[in-house]
Amino acid sequence: MEQPALKFYPIGIQTFSELREKNYVYIDKTEYVYRMTHSAGKYMFLSRPRRFGKSLLVSTLLAYFEGRQDLFQGLAMERLETEWVSYPVLHFDMSLGKHMRQEELHRYLHSILNDNEHRLGIVPCESQDVNLRLKNLIIEASQKYDTQVVVLIDEYDAPLLDVIHEDENLPVLRNVMRNFYSPLKACDPYLRYVFLTGITKFSQLSIFSELNNIENISMDEQYAAVCGVTEEEMRTQMDADLEAFAAKLHTDKEGLLAKLKANYDGYHFTWPSPDIYNPYSLFNAFNKGKIDSYWFGSGTPTYLIEMLRKFRMDVLQLGGTEKAQREDFDAPTERLVSITPLLYQSGYFTIKKGNERLGIYTLGIPNREVRLGLMRSLIPYYLTPDTKSVSSTLIDMAECLDADDMEGTLQAMQTFLSTIPYADNTHYEGHYQQVLYILFSLLGYYTDIEVRTPRGRVDVVMRTDHTLYIMELKLDKDADIALQQIDLKQYPERFALCGLPIVKVGINFDKEKKTLGEWKIEMVG
Repeated sequence: MEQPALKFYPIGIQTFSELREKNYVYIDKTEYVYRMTHSAGKYMFLSRPRRFGKSLLVSTLLAYFEGRQDLFQGLAMERLETEWVSYPVLHFDMSLGKHMRQEELHRYLHSILNDNEHRLGIVPCESQDVNLRLKNLIIEASQKYDTQVVVLIDEYDAPLLDVIHEDENLPVLRNVMRNFYSPLKACDPYLRYVFLTGITKFSQLSIFSELNNIENISMDEQYAAVCGVTEEEMRTQMDADLEAFAAKLHTDKEGLLAKLKANYDGYHFTWPSPDIYNPYSLFNAFNKGKIDSYWFGSGTPTYLIEMLRKFRMDVLQLGGTEKAQREDFDAPTERLVSITPLLYQSGYFTIKKGNERLGIYTLGIPNREVRLGLMRSLIPYYLTPDTKSVSSTLIDMAECLDADDMEGTLQAMQTFLSTIPYADNTHYEGHYQQVLYILFSLLGYYTDIEVRTPRGRVDVVMRTDHTLYIMELKLDKDADIALQQIDLKQYPERFALCGLPIVKVGINFDKEKKTLGEWKIEMVG
């Protein structure tokens, strides 16, 4: 019988009061809440990827500003806050405003205004203009409760995400949202605190009109871990469950932590920063007692795939790292000249390291779960819509590689590629380099391309648990030439200290047959 988790993990639950009242696991973030609400900033914005705890943070702020002191017993807030004050809170959840056109979005905004009016006992404003209705709601609430009002807006950009690639619809919906948010500046005397969350960063000019004093805390070091789970938090607040989970996987605690780190860790939203784990994936793993892909299992955003196609992002660029200055990857969404900012803001890229003095950052995929999920979601666009045939091929390749059978691996790949109809733009060596990268990445093996050595660049380097493979690819030549290049440029010397047997693989692709033509495999040493 499968042993359940020692604690209840909040899968899909984003309401702070429910977590506290029903004894679900809650990673204490209330010290951040205190810091956010007692700083000089009155208007704040936080960007984090989907399913990263933004809504729970908003819910925590809601409970705090409503004066729910009982919910904070045993948390950092209990010792920090000495004066509990209750405020009227307007809570706008924009997450259901997706896939809407102009009239539908107007109706949705009126609906959530109505919900807030009803909750606070405010007589509904009869105006059909959402901005006037919001202005009336703020002023009426302030006067009724004789205090300032708090405004919490969760996923402010949700109505815009799925149309960011549409030149016609984006400006229309952007104007609707700009109109809705416009009273926030005029109502400043009535407001105690305004907090917005989102995934992407639309510029203040295009969305918030005259509201030019929003403090963007997304990359502030003091808020690096405001969402997500750090290893320290996991070791201290989930320690007993770590022991139980490790026992289930027949390993020790450190062995489990290594697996969790490889799959779900690696996010950095500033630099320097502690390693941040994806909370959705982490809690699912603890809840199910299984390490799997949970974040991608909840769906790949349509807007991301559409933008990848729009910018013609090369798979090899996705899999590697790139250097950028902050303004290059933290750019407003409507000013994109590359997809890098969107990949970063959506959580598919993260900061791997940074040079504070020069203001230069290295960006890349954060962990194994994201790498595998991203490659899997790209199969229909770079290989074939027939994902079933890909799965069958991957099973064959996995079995061969597990047995150190590179011959069988390449035979399975050859058969698979011969069945795929290709477009005319695949007649270049780099295409096949992309194919190898996707397939080996999907198998979960470390794969890198264009790896620098003192004498040149290796086309593909792939490492299993048992072997390091150095691969040189050619198109309409022959495998011997590929092997000769590996020897001539002494590529194996670059990897002599890797601690694994090294195998050279020369592959020639047949442009006419659009698959592997021939290959040669040789052990080094």
